[in-house]
Amino acid sequence: MRQSTPPWPVSVTAGIIGRMDISLLSPSGLVSSPAFSHVAIVPPHATMIYVGGQNGVDDTGSLVSDDVAEQSVRAVENASAALEAAGASLADVFSWTVLIDTSADLGAAYGAIAPRLARNGAPALVTAARVAGLGVPGALIEVSAIAAITPD
Repeated sequence: MRQSTPPWPVSVTAGIIGRMDISLLSPSGLVSSPAFSHVAIVPPHATMIYVGGQNGVDDTGSLVSDDVAEQSVRAVENASAALEAAGASLADVFSWTVLIDTSADLGAAYGAIAPRLARNGAPALVTAARVAGLGVPGALIEVSAIAAITPD
């Protein structure tokens, strides 16, 4: 596929994500935020890693707490463990999906995990939604991630 320059004005913020260059874009005309980017361009030689939804549960599947902050931290820890099994880390994530139960305190959830998701350079893509419920009874948050790595 041929790379071309888009016909619209684009403000590009490119940064290293983990061990590779992924271009994270914030096109002109879209809201500019320090919390998220809008577009990620992954090099063609990268290995893509998809982490399915992770809740705040321990290795037996039991909720770690009824507190959204504690569940949030554990959900990100679970995503980190899944990434490590595939040879990646949180630093390799360029896209997050976060589902938060409508009964949960959004500020407490975000405050608990923001330091783990912060990175140098442009922020990752983020899709977030408030939901009426999650598949795990009592779960207040679920995160999934998309990462990319290249051979060393």
